[in-house]
Amino acid sequence: MHSSSSIWIRAPRDRIFNTVSQLLRWPEFLPHYRFVRTQDESASPTDGRQTSLHMSAVGGLFPVSWKAKYWNDPQTLELHFEHLAAFTKGMRVVWTLTPESDGTRVEIHHELHFRIRALAPILEPVLQHGFIEPVATRTLNTFKRLLEDHS
Repeated sequence: MHSSSSIWIRAPRDRIFNTVSQLLRWPEFLPHYRFVRTQDESASPTDGRQTSLHMSAVGGLFPVSWKAKYWNDPQTLELHFEHLAAFTKGMRVVWTLTPESDGTRVEIHHELHFRIRALAPILEPVLQHGFIEPVATRTLNTFKRLLEDHS
């Protein structure tokens, strides 16, 4: 299953990257996020090294939580996640920021190959439309408002 969500934001990509890479502040920025916690207290999700996170958001009609490895790439201005447990274990998520005229195209790409092949045709669409896309869309829309309101 591949899913992509994107939005155009009237802001430079380095400013967007500096904001969206502050993972521990997501619940402050994003009302649908319940929490973002580091699993290793000595690690910082802003220094470019891998960090294990426990995250929770309202996805669709109900709250969901997941654990993921996170790292960012200050050279390419990308954010990377790899889900570590439960239904989305193994899912890879990449945020890309592409400069465009007067702004930046922000895209979130999700790639998931459900581990139990027989259930994939049923569960992948449920995960995609009931959790992944609702959370990604709300996240992008909220960051757009936040970044454009503070231009």
